[in-house]
Amino acid sequence: MSQPARALPASLEPAAARALLEEIRGGLDAVVVGKGPQLRQALTCLVAQGHLLLEDVPGTGKTTLAESLAQVFGLGFARVQFTADLLPTDVLGAQVFRSQDASFHFRKGPIFHQLVLADELNRAPPRTQSALLEAMAHGQVSLDGQSHPLPRPFSVVATQNPLDLTGTYPLPDSQLDRFLMRLSLGHPAPELEARLLLRPGGAAPGIQALSDPQGLLGLQEVASRVRVTQEIADYVIRLAGATRGHPELERGASTRAVLGLMAAARASALWEGRDFVTPGDVREVLQVCWAHRIQSRSAMQGSFHRDENAHLLQELVRQVPSPT
Repeated sequence: MSQPARALPASLEPAAARALLEEIRGGLDAVVVGKGPQLRQALTCLVAQGHLLLEDVPGTGKTTLAESLAQVFGLGFARVQFTADLLPTDVLGAQVFRSQDASFHFRKGPIFHQLVLADELNRAPPRTQSALLEAMAHGQVSLDGQSHPLPRPFSVVATQNPLDLTGTYPLPDSQLDRFLMRLSLGHPAPELEARLLLRPGGAAPGIQALSDPQGLLGLQEVASRVRVTQEIADYVIRLAGATRGHPELERGASTRAVLGLMAAARASALWEGRDFVTPGDVREVLQVCWAHRIQSRSAMQGSFHRDENAHLLQELVRQVPSPT
């Protein structure tokens, strides 16, 4: 029998937030084995009120991670399998005729859950992909002239297959820019993969709720109160300017990317129990927040390699002066 979710104070302090985050990461690590850094970044993304893009080959645990994130926070969860014939109404919902009173009523789609897994998002055509844009940016869905608010907290976790696999469509730039982070899980180390084989029946163990939706909202609230100094803000602006003026980049970081980076840095500070952002917090989340949002000139010429943007960002970190 699962344990009840632990009650949390109405207003968390950074030290309590750190303890809760570490406990939750420990719970997730029993299911998503050997991916401690990725679990930390995924939790940082949720606490920063962001959306997460998981890009990898099939079978590396992307769906398991999304389901476990929902379970550990007790979130309402829906999985949508994106395919070439999926329609926007299959995601958002539609007006349905009710014969009893000869009227139409709105039937909510799976997007009206607190955590939505958009599985294999890039297998759907752009029209269906774009159905997520308003929900991800504004937390609402507009249909037939009416706006329908989504529940809080609300996050989209999307999985994406590499573009060289059959039946994939590239995500539009506007879609990519709405994901706060992009992560890759990769294959586990051989000794950890052996542990998976020794599980009874080969199945992953269940994960109990260690918090609840109000707990996640509390973490998000305390992250929003983490202080940012003028020096840190100027540092982020210098990094953004360096991407926009880099000779190898066709497109640098957007304003949304700048705001997202700061939100992620605030959430990252909670892992150290701090109520202020340091340059290290910014650098820790820089690549996962920006590598998918900038575009190199070589990508425009068809010679893009997945890690190229990450390497460019590493160079910029070395070149841009950092506050002490």
